[in-house]
Amino acid sequence: MCAGMAHVYGQTPLPKPKKLSVQQDREKLKQTLDPQAYQVLCNEATEAPFSSPLLAIKDKGIYVCKACKAPLFQSQNKYDSGSGWPSFDRAIPGSVVYTTDRSLGMTRIEEQCANCGGHLGHFFDDGPKETTGNRHCINGSALEFIPAK
Repeated sequence: MCAGMAHVYGQTPLPKPKKLSVQQDREKLKQTLDPQAYQVLCNEATEAPFSSPLLAIKDKGIYVCKACKAPLFQSQNKYDSGSGWPSFDRAIPGSVVYTTDRSLGMTRIEEQCANCGGHLGHFFDDGPKETTGNRHCINGSALEFIPAK
């Protein structure tokens, strides 16, 4: 288990996410985001697997929240999980918060942007064992890639 992830596994309570600014700014986001990104970030939708163009990106850079531009993931922590969604073995410390998701008849760990509260995806403990063992399974629609200069 990755240091700092103990709360995900019930050893300590999950931190409460901020008041969701994506909820407060829905009208603005509806005008600035594409429809898929809006549905994912604001309504906890899930994009179709293997549909994100971010899956093919191998360049160095940073992945930011599409709603608020907060840095979330570094390219060196991205890997091909075979799941169909961009996957990372770790987030930038402090960039995401976790909540319990009981939709679809199961309990999962939902990830949200710590800055704006936008829905990103889900956290699993089936990532690469040689690094953290964690998989941040993220909707590409919730992210924007900024190449390194």
